[in-house]
Amino acid sequence: MSDQGKDLLKVKLDQLQCHFTWVPQKENIDLDDMKQRLEDSIQSGVKYRATSYNQLAFVNCLQGNCEEAIQNLQEAEKILRENHEDEFEKRIIITYGNRAWVNYHMGQLTEAQSYLDKLERICQQFPDASRYTAMIPEVYREKGWALLSSAARYYEEAKECFIKALEQDPVNVEWNLGYATALSRLEWFSGIRKNHAPSESVNQFRRVLELDPDHGEAMVLLALKLQELDRKEEAFTLVEQALHKFPNFPHVIRYVAKFLRKEGAVDKSIELLKKALKITPKCAFLHHQIGLCYRNKQIALTKNSCYRDSHNPAFQQQAELINQCKYYFKKAIELRKSFTNAQIDLALIFIKNKEYLKAREIFRNLQKLEDLRPEDKQAIHYQSGCFELSHGRSESNAISHFLKGYKIKHASKSRQLCRENLNTLIAKRLRRNPSDSEANRVRGFLHQLDGER
Repeated sequence: MSDQGKDLLKVKLDQLQCHFTWVPQKENIDLDDMKQRLEDSIQSGVKYRATSYNQLAFVNCLQGNCEEAIQNLQEAEKILRENHEDEFEKRIIITYGNRAWVNYHMGQLTEAQSYLDKLERICQQFPDASRYTAMIPEVYREKGWALLSSAARYYEEAKECFIKALEQDPVNVEWNLGYATALSRLEWFSGIRKNHAPSESVNQFRRVLELDPDHGEAMVLLALKLQELDRKEEAFTLVEQALHKFPNFPHVIRYVAKFLRKEGAVDKSIELLKKALKITPKCAFLHHQIGLCYRNKQIALTKNSCYRDSHNPAFQQQAELINQCKYYFKKAIELRKSFTNAQIDLALIFIKNKEYLKAREIFRNLQKLEDLRPEDKQAIHYQSGCFELSHGRSESNAISHFLKGYKIKHASKSRQLCRENLNTLIAKRLRRNPSDSEANRVRGFLHQLDGER
């Protein structure tokens, strides 16, 4: 194929609906982390494996593993033929689009064109389709899951994809679950819980369970939302049901363990997480959750005044718990280099152990990172500000970090906390000195950010 033919082929490929035209590219995602999560998902027997194989093919191609990408797409096609024979042509659109792109990257231009030809034949049966793609529910759902797997800034778009899919098939369980998941994540990142009334995501998870009463993942995700709303009795019932029905399914176990940790059943949570770790040993999320459990145990131990006495068994237990926290947080970071929360949690453990130089080094390294989600940047500045306030003994540095976190216009818990700390520090300084120029400057700047004169 001539250079002109190759350019024309690229124009056609850009018209496709598939992972290569949707998802943020290499510079915006941690490919190693995404690959590990997808492989864990497939290994754990997740229900929609064809979706995972499609996204894994995209990741492998970006990493230069094109032969693996082809194998992933062949596996996706095999699953769709075996499990969705009646809907095969609707569901294969994304896989064929991805295949055309992978062949193009491999220089197999004739093969790429052959998959475009297949797509053209399939799309002829859909009245509103373009030449090579059709915006049907099956396409919207795949796009929705792809965006949910990438970064928080794309969750709103993911939500809209599931809405469009549900407009044409409102009783589809998977699309209702995707919509509920997008709503839940958006609510969590907004960081605002105004009252104890059911949120949109609570109602949507209930909708999933109306359609499929045995949906384990929906049970535990709903339980976590009810836990936030202090509706403990119903939440516990859902957790017990999910664990009884799916005792060996990592996607259920991990959320049950998170629920139990928040309820104080830390030992049971650790037991479940380590069970899930045997199935997916390279899962950074599980290591981080175990670290959080040991941190909870360490916090509980500090309520016993004897833990400071080197002759008391509690003193040694304290040291062991801190070491466990360090081990699991470090392991999570090793498995996912971009795991900001795990790095912050490791810094906080160093602070508890009075290893202030190590904590400061982590915060400094985190502050240098550029390609971070806005909520991660806010969390870094919030925790850096708290560190400066408590251990750096610098109100000015703390104010600087809180201000940097608040200036990032993204609704999150960390941004809210930055503002609260700024208000407290400014009020404190102005009580000491009403003419404090820095405090007055920051107060004026906050009013300006809020759109006030």
